Formats: sequence, C-alpha cells, structure tokens
Amino acid sequence: MRIKYGIIILLITMLGDLSGQQRARNYGIEVGVLKPGLKNSITDIEGVAVGHRTLIQGDSIRTGVTAIIPHQDNIFQEKVPAAIYLGNGFGKLAGISQVMELGNIESPIILTNTLSVATGIQGGLSYVLGLPGNENVRSANIVVGETNDGRLNDIRGRHVKEADVLMAIEQADTLQVEEGNVGAGTGTICFGWKGGIGSSSRKLPASMGGYSVGVLVQSNFGGVLTIDGVPVGKEMGKYPYRTQIEQDSDGSCMIVVATDAPVSPRNLERMAKRAMLGLARTGGIASNGSGDYVIAFSTYKDNRVPYQLKKPVSSVADLHNDRMTPLFLATIEATEEAILNSLFAARDMKGFQGSKVDQLPIIDVLKMMKKYGKNVSTFD
Repeated sequence: MRIKYGIIILLITMLGDLSGQQRARNYGIEVGVLKPGLKNSITDIEGVAVGHRTLIQGDSIRTGVTAIIPHQDNIFQEKVPAAIYLGNGFGKLAGISQVMELGNIESPIILTNTLSVATGIQGGLSYVLGLPGNENVRSANIVVGETNDGRLNDIRGRHVKEADVLMAIEQADTLQVEEGNVGAGTGTICFGWKGGIGSSSRKLPASMGGYSVGVLVQSNFGGVLTIDGVPVGKEMGKYPYRTQIEQDSDGSCMIVVATDAPVSPRNLERMAKRAMLGLARTGGIASNGSGDYVIAFSTYKDNRVPYQLKKPVSSVADLHNDRMTPLFLATIEATEEAILNSLFAARDMKGFQGSKVDQLPIIDVLKMMKKYGKNVSTFD
C-alpha cells in the first residue's frame, strides 16, 4: 500500500510540475492525516468539472469567472442535493434562499467579483435555458458567489460580460484545477499576499466508506496566516492590528465542497460548517467585512432530484449520522489545503491605479517552517 501511495504522490507532483503551478505538497507540506485523491482537487469527485475565464487587460483589469459544474448531465433536469452555510454574511451570494429552502442546486456554481454577480446570473441563465430539454423552462435558480477584487481590478468598470461567464462554463473540464491568479481568483488578496483559486481533496479509506471530498476556494480574506500549525503571519509581522486596524483583515472567501457520498442536505450543511474550521486553521478570522459562504453538494447519482415529478414519494440513500465524522475531517483538511494551494500557486500582480500585491514569499516561509521542525523542502 505504501508503494502505491508513493506512486500516487509522484503522479500528483508531476501533474503540478507539468501544469506550471506549485502547490503546498510540492514542498513537502502535507496537511492533516487523510490522503488526497489522485489529482488532489475538487475534480477528484467523478463528474465535477471546473472552468475559468481570466481577464487581464491593460493595467487595470484583473478579474474573471470560475464555474463549477456538479455533473456532466443536464443539471436543471437532474438537480443535486445541496446546502449553504453562512460563515459571515458581508457578501452577495445569489440563489441562496432557494437552495436553503429546497435543498438542491440546479445550475452551475459561478464565482466572480462583487459587482459582476448580476452578469453571472445572466450567463448562468443563458446556459441553463439553452440546454436541450429545457425549452419550456420559465424559472431557474442560478447560484453566483463573489469576492471583492477592487484593489487590483477596476471593479466599477464591470468588465465581466455574459460571454465570459458562458466561456468559463463551456471550458469546464474534469482535469486538475488550475490555481492561483486565474478565473475568479485573478485579482484576489489573501492574508495580505496574492490569493486566488485553490483546490484539494481527500479520499477516505474503504473502512470509512471510501468516499471522496473535494474543495475549491476563491481566497480573498485576512487574518494571521498559519501553515500546518506554523504562525507564519505572526513571524513575518504581517497581520491585522499591527499597523492599521482594518485594511488587512477584511475580505471574503467562497468555499465549494463536493462529495460523492450519499449525504442529505441536512448533513451537507453540517459538512459546510466544518469547512469554516478549515479556514480557521489557516488563520482566517471571518472579519466584520468578510463574506464567507460555503456551498456543499453531493454527486451521489441515485439521490439526484428530477425536475419532472415521477412519483409523489422519493426514496434516497442517506448516510447515517454516525458515519459523518470522517467526512467532516476530510472537509476540514481539504479546505485548509485548498486555501494554502491558492497562496502557493499565486504570483505577484500589479493592477488598478498602480497597486501591487506580492506573492507569498515561499522560500522564506519554508525556511521558517523548517525552523519549527517541519520536514519541508527549502531548496537550499
């Protein structure tokens, strides 16, 4: 088993190298105790696809769109069980009330910037209404989340167009997720350094059901950065309240959790709550001005919710409460690592009105972690 796992880790490392992006595990940072999936990405959940549309133009446009597709069939005709947990509500999450009321999602999940939520809805509607079989659909609940990229991006220009949303959806694939300065993470900032898109996954052993959990984040929040227990933000003197009260602590984080386990909306909400624990383990504080939302869904095929009523009483598989704890742990670990991956993959960025945000100083971080006894690669 150890040999097989070693091969998997080697493949993951090669995937990271081939894609041109570096992730926490490339440096020996292994968060938690559960093993990641093959891609260590939300796309380890079969059928889940992710697409980006990145807008970098001139010296002021630094924004984009990220689309998460729960499965490869008609998402409106075959909805997925879902739940949303509100960690802190300083945000503009479209579609939240219907998901909370009915317990399902019937559209791609769109992530973008704060002032482009309406455009995200329009693009999502065009996609759903245009799917074969939806010709008579007259209502659709499009889920759109956001974070504010207004420091690096000319956000008031509202440069995201409906075509960009559709392109993100149409380009979605089930490969390893591209991370860092892409899609909805193009102009984001995390812990005062460049943030972005990050993803990770966990695969439970057969004795715990063999289920998988995948997480994708759009990191744009503040706090005191902690990496695998090491107080990086404190050591580097980069944290809120040190020199100024609010600027470096506010922000938002959108977290999307996917699982292939047969989990009800009630237990999906319980999983979503645990994602906030993963955010806290990185040092996030869910500040007053932070919009922290977790969207969780299950891809378990027999539990899909059909648009056309076939029988008045439905029968679904529902994992017992006593079997949920491993999924809680998987959610926490995958969220923590996804946030770290968003930082490790991001790079320096200059943007709106000459603003500049530096990437995480990886070599300095690794040296610090080694000082704390962590077995990481410093490339000395």
